[in-house]
Amino acid sequence: MASVLVPVAYIIIVFGSLFIFSYYSRKRAASRIPEPYFPSHPERNTYVTLLQKTDPPTPEVILKSALVRRAIADVQRVVRIREDKPALQNLLQKGSIGDDLWNSLLSAEKEMEAEIVEVMAEANTFVEGWGPVIFQTANEMINNEKMRAIFEQTADKRAELEIRYGRKAQNVPTIAPVTVTMTPSNVPQPPVPRVPSESQPANGLSPTTGADSDADGPQSPGSPSKSVRPTIGAQHDYSRYSNRAKRTKRRSSLG
Repeated sequence: MASVLVPVAYIIIVFGSLFIFSYYSRKRAASRIPEPYFPSHPERNTYVTLLQKTDPPTPEVILKSALVRRAIADVQRVVRIREDKPALQNLLQKGSIGDDLWNSLLSAEKEMEAEIVEVMAEANTFVEGWGPVIFQTANEMINNEKMRAIFEQTADKRAELEIRYGRKAQNVPTIAPVTVTMTPSNVPQPPVPRVPSESQPANGLSPTTGADSDADGPQSPGSPSKSVRPTIGAQHDYSRYSNRAKRTKRRSSLG
């Protein structure tokens, strides 16, 4: 009988001690306040301070700027929570982190939901309908700041890459803007209406003869007219005849 009571008492003592330890540890964890996921919110504190200032009162432009900065900080925190939540959930399932960090993340998420509602209400007090748009403006400003930071770091990154690879980067030529000035030579002229001649009917269906077109029609500068071609041929024959007469005269003088 004693051999049976010893192991039973041992099991009761072990499991009882484990139960008591877990009970007090859970009670202590429940009474302890978890650390906030985000330590503070300076943009919100700045806006509240400016809003409560009455002597002299803060201008509306400064209040709007402070509210936009507050919305920018809220957008950045919401993005961080969305990025950290899946990773922390996986780590919690594996037992790598405790419940305190997960609870602080959940409390920060609820706090940001209330913060967004408050910012939208404050924006609507300035301009009706500005609440749904203020976060879009904040997101655009965040993207603009990122692009400006990348642009400002281009020179440092370029120098770092030149030192790393031992080669100097080639300067990319810049294209100067082209300015067009309207001078009397390139100002477009209005079209001149074409007046039909007496020989040509008004409907333009009667074709003109070749002689009329050569005599009256305008000639293109690239092709000479028929009346000019015999003149050019006569000049060529006259020059050839004069050269032949000169050579004959020279031979007779030498003979």
